[in-house]
Amino acid sequence: MRTVPRELFVREGDQPDAYGDHPLPIGFGQTISQPSLVGLMTELLDPKKDHRVLEIGTGSGYQAAILSRLVSHVYTIEVVPELARSAVQRLANLGFLNVTVAEGDGYSGYPSEAPFDRIILTAAPPEIPEVLIDELNPTGILVSPVGVETQNLVVLEKTAGGITTRSVMPVSFVPMTTMRERYR
Repeated sequence: MRTVPRELFVREGDQPDAYGDHPLPIGFGQTISQPSLVGLMTELLDPKKDHRVLEIGTGSGYQAAILSRLVSHVYTIEVVPELARSAVQRLANLGFLNVTVAEGDGYSGYPSEAPFDRIILTAAPPEIPEVLIDELNPTGILVSPVGVETQNLVVLEKTAGGITTRSVMPVSFVPMTTMRERYR
């Protein structure tokens, strides 16, 4: 995490507070999670150098940048067009070349690049979308905040024996939205 300049992923006025351990607004009703939570979610994902990772909720691109240092390739989807476009520029300018940013609806997954070794959600759906579980490799791990009013950070693991889930801790994330909800 020390190799990714967090201050370049927050708004200019928030740069002096970029390393405070709390979320910061990034515009369009979205936030960048506090560093400790980004670290925990990354650790729970258990990324390996040869992994292909799908992230739902690009935001400013910070989580994708962290993951790009640890895996082969990161595919990330953002529902807010302005955030997706700025993340593309930011990540390219900073040399994070193994990240592909797509503007779109995370509820649809990323079928053209599936399956993925790991999937991480940085916005909270009411429940984990089945399409994302389907896009996860047979030995994959998915990490996501889940819930509406009460949210929990959940780890879902696929194995030959089936799917297991465990709750890690209570969290508070922005809700995961569809394209339709976003532009009502």
